[in-house]
Amino acid sequence: MVRAVSSSDVVMTGVGVMSPIGVDLDAFWNRLATGRSGITTTTLFPGCAAPDQAGGQVIEFTEESARKVFLKEHRKNLKAMCREIQLGVASAMQALTNSKLDLSQINHERLGVEFGANLMLSAPDILASACDASISPEHPTLQTSAWGRLGLPRMEPLWLLRYLPNMPACHISIAADARGPSNSLTLDDASGNTVLGEALRILQRGAADIMITGSTGTTLHPIKTMHLGLWHELATSPADPAKRCRPFDRDANGRVVAEGACTFILETRTHAEARNAPILGRILGTGSGVVTARDGKPLFREALVRAMRAALKSADLSVDQIGHINAHGLGIKDLDVAEAQAIHDVFGPELGRRVPVTAMKSVLGNSGAGSGTLELAASVIGLQHGVIPATLNCDNPNPDCPLNIVRGEPQSTTNKVVLKANVNRAGQASAAIVEVF
Repeated sequence: MVRAVSSSDVVMTGVGVMSPIGVDLDAFWNRLATGRSGITTTTLFPGCAAPDQAGGQVIEFTEESARKVFLKEHRKNLKAMCREIQLGVASAMQALTNSKLDLSQINHERLGVEFGANLMLSAPDILASACDASISPEHPTLQTSAWGRLGLPRMEPLWLLRYLPNMPACHISIAADARGPSNSLTLDDASGNTVLGEALRILQRGAADIMITGSTGTTLHPIKTMHLGLWHELATSPADPAKRCRPFDRDANGRVVAEGACTFILETRTHAEARNAPILGRILGTGSGVVTARDGKPLFREALVRAMRAALKSADLSVDQIGHINAHGLGIKDLDVAEAQAIHDVFGPELGRRVPVTAMKSVLGNSGAGSGTLELAASVIGLQHGVIPATLNCDNPNPDCPLNIVRGEPQSTTNKVVLKANVNRAGQASAAIVEVF
């Protein structure tokens, strides 16, 4: 049995999603339930270096739709946000709406923001004019010595503000008039579970009543996609982009890039019940871990083990109380095998083969910092409907990953406790455990 409900619990009262399978909860759930992938041939960045431009694009998020999400008095700030920031702020505004929180009736000194993001990069065309100005017939390559005098004046005035990774939290704080604790984390794929943990502890120590908590990210950006092509494997087959991300599959051949954002509204149970809020679930615990070998190579297996064990200890749960694992499931064979080994290390050889595992990058792609929260939202919304969402494209399970992969169709369940795990390329891992009501 999961521990008894307590008035000191931290509960989840709202969710907002900006994802390749929808920008509202109904669309997000309908596509999850019917096994529809959000990975297509992308059109957002013509210079995207992903093979065949396959990726998870938030197609329904446009400048027009962004303006509808933002309050009228804050729409002018859109020009100071790159797309990643816009996605994050839009998900937060949606989560606030879904939480039914009346911002006119709260103590804004007790409302905080904890948000994760990638390091953000300019698109090549943003820098083109400034770079051209720093080149001359005498010096046909970029002259860094001329940048301050000739290049910098060509940059757009708001350039820096558009790409700072702390700006999602800043803009959300402005829009919600949040005057409480505020923090930004840049841990790439490990960001989502980590911000949940930071927000959980802020609420537990009584420093706030409500936390707007989430993450936003992209690997679809042309420069980031180029980096990933150099650092990691990018999936090249099969021809259908929707079938490219194949977590824990024998034929997995790389990750699939994507963009996305998700926000949760977290509150103390006392505060949520006092305003008759819709309580979706509670955060039971979180954990993190990092392990790097002497040669600098990340040890993903050990890092994931530390994060999952820390989350279980934080939640005061045993492994047999976990209903399913929402895995990192990147679709790169070596990392998938390391994650499967980590699950067996934590859950034991018998339960490690039995506990249901799902991998949502097969549906959503890999949005970097946005991945953890979006993937967790898939489990939260699925469990509200009594099911574990299905992994796509795991048609031939890798024998080196002996796991109970939920595939084909969502799996019915009565155990509504999910362990979410993620790890980044540096070997920083994070995990969160949530019980859904």
